[in-house]
Amino acid sequence: MAGWGEAEQSSHPGSGLLGDAPSENRPLALAALERLSPTELEQVYFGRMCEQDGSDEVVLPSRPQSASVARRLVLSVLQSWGLHQLLEAGELLAGELIANAVRHAAGRTIGLQVQRRAGWLRVEVRDSSRALPCRIVAEPGGEAGYGLQLVDDLADRWGADLLPRGKAVWFELKIRERG
Repeated sequence: MAGWGEAEQSSHPGSGLLGDAPSENRPLALAALERLSPTELEQVYFGRMCEQDGSDEVVLPSRPQSASVARRLVLSVLQSWGLHQLLEAGELLAGELIANAVRHAAGRTIGLQVQRRAGWLRVEVRDSSRALPCRIVAEPGGEAGYGLQLVDDLADRWGADLLPRGKAVWFELKIRERG
């Protein structure tokens, strides 16, 4: 499956903020990104993500706190776009995909993109691992194993695309316009 915008966008999880840096300066840009607090990351990215075309991918450091940053960014974007009916599912599922990328991918960054197309909202998370996600059976009473089951239950559709330098895991939610 080809992801939205795969042809016109960089497939490197460091596109966007890091993609603007020349390759010799990329380690410096990454180090600066990793020093930002969750609140500073939100401030840096909020305006870029709220643009209606959703073409900008934002780069988050691969650390557990990035899941909460992603949830708040997605909430802010959906509120600014007037998609209040998708707030709860969008927030929860974005956090799950980021948490999975942090837990299972070995890269230093994770890309997050939110797009709105006719009748659909798409949230995509990119990481440097080419290992595709798979649902596992959660142990009763355990904490792990529920993420992709939630994505499968709440998203209208979801999937993963292999990219030249990693993968993109995405979900889509149908936008039900009020009549």
